[in-house]
Amino acid sequence: MSETKNELKEAFNVKGERVSPQLPKNVKNFLIDIDGTICDDVPNEEAERMATVLPYPSALKMINQWFEHGHIITFFTSRTEEHRNITEDWLKKHNFHYHYLLMNKPRGGNYHWIDNHIVKATRFKGKFTDLIVQNHDIEVFKP
Repeated sequence: MSETKNELKEAFNVKGERVSPQLPKNVKNFLIDIDGTICDDVPNEEAERMATVLPYPSALKMINQWFEHGHIITFFTSRTEEHRNITEDWLKKHNFHYHYLLMNKPRGGNYHWIDNHIVKATRFKGKFTDLIVQNHDIEVFKP
């Protein structure tokens, strides 16, 4: 794990009130799931497999490239706190570069992220590649 050199910038709302600081526009905040996304899906009930599962080569390459370009890499997982050490050891063993690791993501999928900041979602479908911009229908709050 590594600390980020990106500094948060002060931000203000339309009334001039201070709001949560923001990263520079050119820095992305990647939140990346582990199981089924950077390696095969290993359920918490089979924790012994967490130490031996192999990473997806395209995930390792792309995530480390994002890290090297100054983006923030945060892994988040449904693994519990009791799996933190095995997870950190695995990430280190396979040379993943990252800033943070968040445990205890709710299990079950069908995630809906509600935030006051822009959220861009990308569903993993088998291989990490460069990101491209495409337009799709999305679910939004009714005005």
